[in-house]
Amino acid sequence: MAVMIGIAVLSFFLTRGTVSDSDGFFLAGRSLTGLVIAGSLLLTNISAEQIIGLAGSAYAFNLSSMAWEVMAVFAIAIMALILLPRYLAMNFKTLPSFLGARFNIHVQRLTVMLFLLAYGLITIPSILYSGTIAVIEVFSDDLKDLGSFFPVMLVIAVIGTIYSVAGGLRAIAISDALNGLGLLFFGFLIPLLALNLVGSGSLIDGWHIVTTAHPEKFNAIGRETDPTPFATLFTGMLFANLAYWGTNQYVIQRALAAKSLAAGQKGVLFAGFFKLLIPFFVMLPGIIAFHLYGDSLRSMDQAYPRLVRDVLPPYLMGFFLAVLLGTVFSSFNSLLQSTATLVTYDLIVPNTSKPLSDETLIKIGRYVCVGITLIGLVTAPLLQGAPEGLWQVIRKFSGFYNIPIVVIVLAALFTCRASPVGAISVIIFHLIVYGLITFVVDTGIHFIHWYGILFVVEMIIILLIRSPKESIDIENPAVDLTPWRYRWPFCFMLFGAIIVLYVVLSPIGLAHGR
Repeated sequence: MAVMIGIAVLSFFLTRGTVSDSDGFFLAGRSLTGLVIAGSLLLTNISAEQIIGLAGSAYAFNLSSMAWEVMAVFAIAIMALILLPRYLAMNFKTLPSFLGARFNIHVQRLTVMLFLLAYGLITIPSILYSGTIAVIEVFSDDLKDLGSFFPVMLVIAVIGTIYSVAGGLRAIAISDALNGLGLLFFGFLIPLLALNLVGSGSLIDGWHIVTTAHPEKFNAIGRETDPTPFATLFTGMLFANLAYWGTNQYVIQRALAAKSLAAGQKGVLFAGFFKLLIPFFVMLPGIIAFHLYGDSLRSMDQAYPRLVRDVLPPYLMGFFLAVLLGTVFSSFNSLLQSTATLVTYDLIVPNTSKPLSDETLIKIGRYVCVGITLIGLVTAPLLQGAPEGLWQVIRKFSGFYNIPIVVIVLAALFTCRASPVGAISVIIFHLIVYGLITFVVDTGIHFIHWYGILFVVEMIIILLIRSPKESIDIENPAVDLTPWRYRWPFCFMLFGAIIVLYVVLSPIGLAHGR
């Protein structure tokens, strides 16, 4: 607790005087540096549920699920090189507001409602629930006794809300960056301690034992029976990742707060580099847990918490708890802040007859943060009925909004003929078809493949329903748009690292015994 309080105090000290206006509260005064953006993006993206879930996937299957992390680098590169320069040039605060300027107010309202429904009814409650369970799991095997569930969830909600209400985006980003250092520290420490345990004091021996005893676990080339078949990397996964990294409000809001295009590109691409470390510091512990415990665990989600309890010295458990909670706070804070931004600028401001003062805008944003927290506290406990399937449910429900928004944004940015009718048609078509194939008709096709299929169909729809040519140059840059000079070499380095990873983690590499 002392660590979390210390991070909070330091964050508020570093952000004093930065929330005096609406830009300061919602966009950190467009002052974030590359490293702060990278740390905040990393913590926003990686949640406690994700850490435990990916480790559990490696424990029960193999490394095929690392595709969600590693292949995200391609989407991150598209965001940094193509989308971000256009976003910053147009100087908008929310993605729906850009779509409103490009199309009309109806498209703006429809897209913001998609975001709000997803955040308010699915993402925020699931983060509160899964974060609470993750914390309890680290310190107890008995999830039947959940007497501490609500108190832990209440602490997460209250601290997260205080961050959002008092400090705004800059305070959240600074605390994320500090927690990110802790995540990297424990991310490397835990697998090293675990390998040392397996090797009876020798890291090299531990690595040799694990890789030779269970080579099949190091296979990242997923089969059809694995959680992430390899074929999905070339169909819908790119679009799913692009939706998250390029069109998701609570992610891109960090990049929109950059002090310059160069800083934004550095932050986004540095986050991509850290994503490539996920197989080591999140999924390797799952493989080591399989070596140590076999199939004795009652659930694959027990792999990471059990390993942590067995390898971390008692004096480090408190620090680990602070870092674990930090990942939960980050995702929760990010969603609160983005929800507040969407409600303020896309629902309140367009429907007022006179301009609102900065003080009023900040007050509205704070009220929204408190309100959405209360909704999350009420709805999160309802998820206890299906804790085992929570992750899969979240991924499937995200399909209701990610693909149509990607289609609409790309069409809005790169063609002059995309029309408001076409954008609305895409949204309605997607909601109906995706709902049918996901929950009514069993097509036998993996839902990630459907992402790719629907992307193509919906792009055709929006291009066919055309309007007379109109300008799409909505430029009013608020920051320096000089790009980072090393952006392309850095991207090529990341792409090369992906190829190396998949070669090493394949049947011709470490998985030779498959």
